[in-house]
Amino acid sequence: MVSQGAAERKARALRVELALKTVTGGPASPERMRRVLEQALVFSSASLAAVYTPGDGADLLCLIESAGVPRTLYGLRETYAVDGPSPAADAHRSGASLWLGPERLADYAELRRMPGDVHLAALPVHGGDGGALLAVTDNPGGFGTDDRACLELVAEAVSLPAPTEPDEAEELRANSFSLAMDTGRVEVGDEILELFGLRRDRFDGRVETLLGHTVPDDLPSLMSVVEADHMSIGERELEFRVLRADGGPPRWLRLRGRLLPGGEGHPARLVGTVADVSTLRSGVTDVARVQRLAAALATAGTVRDVSQAVVSALRVPLRADRIALAELENDRLVVTVLDPPEPESWPELWRLEWRTEWPDAPVRTMPTLAAALREGRARIWPAGTPLEPALADVGPGGLAVLPLSAGGRMAGACLIGWDTPHDFGPDERALLTASAGLVGQALMRAHAFDAEHELVGMLQRQLLPRRLPKLPGAVAVARYLPATAGLEVGGDWYDVIPLPDNHVALVIGDVQGHSTGAATLMGQMRTALRAYAAEGHPPDVVVSHANRLLMELETDLFATCCYVEVDMEAGTAWCVRAGHPPPVLRHPDGVTEIAESDGGPPLGVVTQADFPMTPLRLMPGTVIALTTDGLVESAELDIDTGMDRLAHELSVSDPAHLGLVADALLGNAHRGDDVALLLMRYDGMAVRPLREGWTVWRVPEAARHARRFTRRSLRAWGVPVDAMDAALLVVSELVTNALVHTEGPVRLDLTLVNHRLRVSVTDNSPRSPVKPTSLGWEATGGRGILLVEAMSDAWGTLPVSGGKQVWSELLLEL
Repeated sequence: MVSQGAAERKARALRVELALKTVTGGPASPERMRRVLEQALVFSSASLAAVYTPGDGADLLCLIESAGVPRTLYGLRETYAVDGPSPAADAHRSGASLWLGPERLADYAELRRMPGDVHLAALPVHGGDGGALLAVTDNPGGFGTDDRACLELVAEAVSLPAPTEPDEAEELRANSFSLAMDTGRVEVGDEILELFGLRRDRFDGRVETLLGHTVPDDLPSLMSVVEADHMSIGERELEFRVLRADGGPPRWLRLRGRLLPGGEGHPARLVGTVADVSTLRSGVTDVARVQRLAAALATAGTVRDVSQAVVSALRVPLRADRIALAELENDRLVVTVLDPPEPESWPELWRLEWRTEWPDAPVRTMPTLAAALREGRARIWPAGTPLEPALADVGPGGLAVLPLSAGGRMAGACLIGWDTPHDFGPDERALLTASAGLVGQALMRAHAFDAEHELVGMLQRQLLPRRLPKLPGAVAVARYLPATAGLEVGGDWYDVIPLPDNHVALVIGDVQGHSTGAATLMGQMRTALRAYAAEGHPPDVVVSHANRLLMELETDLFATCCYVEVDMEAGTAWCVRAGHPPPVLRHPDGVTEIAESDGGPPLGVVTQADFPMTPLRLMPGTVIALTTDGLVESAELDIDTGMDRLAHELSVSDPAHLGLVADALLGNAHRGDDVALLLMRYDGMAVRPLREGWTVWRVPEAARHARRFTRRSLRAWGVPVDAMDAALLVVSELVTNALVHTEGPVRLDLTLVNHRLRVSVTDNSPRSPVKPTSLGWEATGGRGILLVEAMSDAWGTLPVSGGKQVWSELLLEL
């Protein structure tokens, strides 16, 4: 059986091979070597990778390409003697890989100054004239097994034939040049001379002559390229201006160059091309665009807002065909905006990774992108650049990647792609660079805003019911909309409380203010109302108890509340209001009614307050709507007009789809305040229970009278005599237990529905009966509750106002 670790190593090796195959699969280009080395940085712990090959004299190993941090940080040189003592020379001569830790590195005199925890790998390059691949890591454990396998694959990839550079003796292309770094002599093509306004017969071959035609402000950047001390191995790109002989505006040129090391007796050379990019530059500066983007980002609150601002600011000015902005979460890019949004406009790999609306792209499938994020600077790849599959179709005509960093960490990336070949002018590059910094900061702020908003929303959801209960003879739905202004959690709440005997309590309320204090108090009030209702108190007592509790909490906040208790069997309801908008009833014929009723003050205002009850009559098909003032009142809308509008919208709705009705009612909600909405459609119970009740007399023969009442009721309901025995025994034991252990009135209630009989005995004692754990033969009591448990299909106790109810359910064989 293959271990998980072995499977992961195999999968990692396959990813490395795929990435290298992608990089090296295209036509040879000067960038290919660097792109191969970048894979070592992506898939291993290497912080630097460099390739050395024999120079022209074959007695020196010369640095031809590197990737990662500057080599000077580790004291690596540009050349090493083939016969000398160095890791690169040893690997080249022996053909074997060297894995050197701090102790072995101390054997090399020139490497003793390297940091003490650095590890170095030297791998031979077998293709061509040979050479060596050097890799350095700051990992204290050095290169692990997977790292070594990755570097071996990279060493094989760099062995492929590299693109050849033009020799000085060869005829240069019209737009090419070759500069000898030691003498400053330069060979240039005819197009370059034309761009500088020079004639071939008047050019003296000196680079200083060309520099004399450039705009003085651009000279420092040019000198950093043409002076050997400031130029390192690898590709470089620069845009600068040259003066026109006719006095017109300066012409913009783009220089792309590559420094080639020289061997023994041969100078280093800078070779490359120069092209005219004046026509690609806008005559209007991009400062205005950057300012507009900054203004848009300043008001962008969420990540989506930031993304949309970026698309609006960049796509049209850059004439881009697609833009993607993504957040970096661990090792994955979670894309927040794609423009255009259609899946078919994006690479196939992204479509395979599609998650509902946006893709979720792993960074490791795009090592080129991973390298750009690690370097933290904008990268541009022109048309024809071989890229991995996840990026190739984003910009076949050109791709720009903007790493979005802020606060010392990488927040995400912006990908901009073109379908047709696109030349990147200096203005565009400046716009991209400036935009990256602005977007990174805005993205960090928006991410923090979204995280805080999500935390607030999670707190609100935890304080509200997760789901509404299934009701007998009714359907209920609820909606909650938080205010869009600010992040403070609100105090609106709703609840649906199932009660005994097919009663249901509908509750909606609002605590003053928007704060964590209001949310905390809301949770306390919701819990208190549920607890008082479960105790069996009538609606006015439930609300009175909640008012007294709020007064005792000594808070400066108050709360409004509307409490409606519905009898599902009778189709009646009692409503109690405490400073809250009244319910709105929609009758089956579509007529709506605002249930005006006398109400009490808000909770927490007056200690001894009256909360009168108002009766409501419900017909099957009636809809009860309870809402908070956020739906019916605002600065532009008084509450009376808002209630009338709610009643009208409810009257024209279709109550058959209650969820759609709730969504429609919230469609025009003012989002300056929280909104809670609770709807219940009363359908009536399909089967109404049969009920009888009797107050037990405290007489010596009370149990016999209770059995007689039970037998008479069951006979009237058509229950056969032979099916009554278990019920009569349960009634006898429960009534006897209540009379013996409690004082005050005792009530017996019988309910029959669908062959299921419920026997309930209510008394004034809050203490529940205790089932004995063991009984000796001499015990004179305690067996009654065991008999009830044995005869019942289910039994239990419920708190009621001032006492308890012990109940038992039996399935009768009729």
